[in-house]
Amino acid sequence: MKKKVYITRKLPQVIYKKLADKFEVKMWDKTDQPVPREILIEEVKEMDGLFCLLTETIDQEVIENAPKLKVIANMAVGYNNINIQAATEKGIIVTNTPGVLTETTADLTFALLMATARRVVEASDYLRNGEWKTWSPMQLTGQDIYGATLGIIGMGRIGQALVKRAKGFDMNIIYYNRSRKPAMEKEMGIQYMELKELLQASDYISILIPYSSEVHHLIGEKELKLMKKSAILINTARGGIVDEAALFDALKTGEIWAAGLDVFEQEPVNLDSSLLTLPNVVTLPHIGSASEKTRLKMADLAAENLICVLNGEAALTRVN
Repeated sequence: MKKKVYITRKLPQVIYKKLADKFEVKMWDKTDQPVPREILIEEVKEMDGLFCLLTETIDQEVIENAPKLKVIANMAVGYNNINIQAATEKGIIVTNTPGVLTETTADLTFALLMATARRVVEASDYLRNGEWKTWSPMQLTGQDIYGATLGIIGMGRIGQALVKRAKGFDMNIIYYNRSRKPAMEKEMGIQYMELKELLQASDYISILIPYSSEVHHLIGEKELKLMKKSAILINTARGGIVDEAALFDALKTGEIWAAGLDVFEQEPVNLDSSLLTLPNVVTLPHIGSASEKTRLKMADLAAENLICVLNGEAALTRVN
C-alpha cells in the first residue's frame, strides 16, 4: 500500500507529479490561499508525510492529530511555524530548505537596502501622483551606499552572500554573530563587533538571523536609540526579531532615518499597521526567495526530503 502525503498548497505540476508517482497524494487546490486549519487537522489524521509552507502553524494540536506522521517537510529555511519539540517527541522528522535560496535572498536584501536608501518607491509614487513639477537641489535626496558601513546581524550563508554584494560598493562591513568567525574575517575582510557597538557604528543594519524566542524583539527601543539618526534598518529574516511598535516610534521621531522590511510580526501584515503610514518605510510581502528558479528548487528539496524519509533513508536537510 502506498504511503500518504498531504500538500498544504497547490504546487507546480512537476513537483506534484514527483510525489504522486511514489505516494498517494492529496493537495489543497488553492495557490493563493492557505489551507484552513480545520481542514489541515482533518487531513493529517491518515498521513505519513506533510509538505507545508510557513503559512501553516504545525503546533502540538496538529501533531497530536497525526498518529501516522513520519515527516514534516517545510518549504522554507526557517521553521518557527512548527513545534519542533512536539514533533521530536512523536518521532517525526522535520526538514527545511536551506542553501537553495541563499543567493536569491541576498539579492533581495541588497535590492531592499538600495530602494530604501535612495527612496525609490517614494520617488516612483511622487512621479505617478503628478508631484514632479521641477528639479530642485535637495529633492528626494537619499543616503549614499558606496563607502558606507554595513552591519550584518547573523553571518550565515545569506550574510556571507550579502558581504560579496556589499564589497562591490566598497562598503565597510562589520558583523555580529552568536559565534565569532576569525577565518572568515580574514578571508572576506570583515570585522566582528558586539551588537551594541555594531548598532552604534553602522549606516545600514541588515538582520539575517533565524527567529527563536531568544531573539524575540532583539531590536527594540533601547537598540534603536543606539543607532545613528541617519541609520537604515533592513529586515529580510523574520518578523518578531524587531519590535514593530518601537520601530514605528523611532522612524516617526527621526531616531533612525528609514527601514526596509520584507517580514512582519503578523503575516500577511495588517493594513492598519502604523508602519504602513510612514513614507520612510519600504515594505515587501515576504518575497526574499521569490524567484521562479529558487522557489522551484525549494519545492523540489522539500519533496526530496519527503521521499527520502518515507523510503526509510536519511533526510537531506533535517532540523531535529
